Amino acid sequence: MPRDNARRVLELEARAILDLIPRLDEGFDRAVEMLHSCSGRVVVTGMGKSGLIGAKIAATLSSTGTPSLFLHPAEAVHGDIGMVVPGDVVLAISNSGETAELLALLELLRRLEVGLIALTGVRDSTLSRYAQVSLDVGIEHEASPIGLVPTASTTAALAMGDALTVALMDRRGFNTHDYARLHPGGRLGRTVLTVAGLMHTGDAVPRALIEAPLSEIIRTMNDGKLGMCCVVDREGRLSGIITDGDLRRALGRGGDFLGLRAQIIMVPDPVTIDRDELAARALSILEAKKITSLVVIDSLRHVEGVLHIHDLWRTQLF
Repeated sequence: MPRDNARRVLELEARAILDLIPRLDEGFDRAVEMLHSCSGRVVVTGMGKSGLIGAKIAATLSSTGTPSLFLHPAEAVHGDIGMVVPGDVVLAISNSGETAELLALLELLRRLEVGLIALTGVRDSTLSRYAQVSLDVGIEHEASPIGLVPTASTTAALAMGDALTVALMDRRGFNTHDYARLHPGGRLGRTVLTVAGLMHTGDAVPRALIEAPLSEIIRTMNDGKLGMCCVVDREGRLSGIITDGDLRRALGRGGDFLGLRAQIIMVPDPVTIDRDELAARALSILEAKKITSLVVIDSLRHVEGVLHIHDLWRTQLF
């Protein structure tokens, strides 16, 4: 049954990953430190299926703050070795550790005085002996029926590459905001949008002094078209906000409506947010508080901008 074959493949590949866990030792820690202290780029190389895995690892490293590139080992000896410069660290992938195209690079890499980390299934292989750090990604069996097609071995190498990447992210303190900076496009980019990228700033922020008369407040709100006005002191620090609803409630109380001042009408201590907060978090606050806008302030409560719920809807993410 096809499903029986599929189950066997998944079990073998899952076991290949789980078998890596007991092998994690100080060598893994040294590999992470080599990558972290790299003053150049991480150059990932591998032949055939290992090369495809290497290209993915290089892409994941680059997207998480570690400049990386993939070097095809066969092309390297025909000029592409010029991509490697002193200060780089090479991450070489070979299940056997004896891939001819990789071995042809080893002396060249030694002359360039670059660091070398090996992902190999044979700990006493030539590649392993040349490397400053060799990580064991060996497997018991490939998942293919004939036991030759790279399946479980490439799965193990990919998983170890991911483990290195995530450990390096933690070592660098790489956070959501760093990720947002590197992923500005597409739906993925929208999921990491920050408030700073969407908020209204400068003259687009409706604001008035705390002693401003109601006539000025109404004019400011009409010009701003956000249904609100920030009330600030003379140093630009936020004192409160006035919304369309606050105006209606003040009008309903009667009396000298137009003679009122901002301080009398405003809601003090409004809900605020930091410019570096995720847009998704801002939407959660707006929905939980049942409000339509958030004032963006700095650590001294100076008004930096205003985020309106319509700004979030326009991203087509929510």
